[in-house]
Amino acid sequence: MNPTYLFTSPRLGFRLWQDSDLPSFSAMNADQETMYYFEKPLSEEESKAMMARMNKLYEDRGHCYFAIESLEKGEFIGMIGMGWKTFEADFTPCVDIGWRLDKRFWNQGFASEGAIRVLEYAKEMGLKEVYSYASNSNKASTKVMEKAGLTYIKDFDLEELKNTPRLNPCSLYKITF
Repeated sequence: MNPTYLFTSPRLGFRLWQDSDLPSFSAMNADQETMYYFEKPLSEEESKAMMARMNKLYEDRGHCYFAIESLEKGEFIGMIGMGWKTFEADFTPCVDIGWRLDKRFWNQGFASEGAIRVLEYAKEMGLKEVYSYASNSNKASTKVMEKAGLTYIKDFDLEELKNTPRLNPCSLYKITF
């Protein structure tokens, strides 16, 4: 299968979600190590619902957390893209950038490469700013934020993580175009 990419980076193709992504996406979201910095692993149904939400977000706003593939092998790697955050905070509502990669693809520069390309896409869309946040103990993600050109703003407690105190505080980053 040769999907039509919405855009590419040197090694990655960015596209909407397809039913055929569910086995790989669900396996990634069920992996304890991959999901360590999230509230909990996701079930197959939760992964399927997330895919549908992402395609709807793209339809409504022109962006989402895109499914990404290796251009070299056409292999599903994970997701990188932008969401729309509306939880109660002094910086919301806002567009945020985020990523989740299958652990087989960690430490190969894919998250940084993809984040940089997604930020170029954000600028092409006419967005003026993009935020990102992660548990401040998630040094791999905050390093990606810095490599992609985002600037540290502050630490904050994310209400939705109140039942998972090991994940708070979160570090907030921002880029302005």
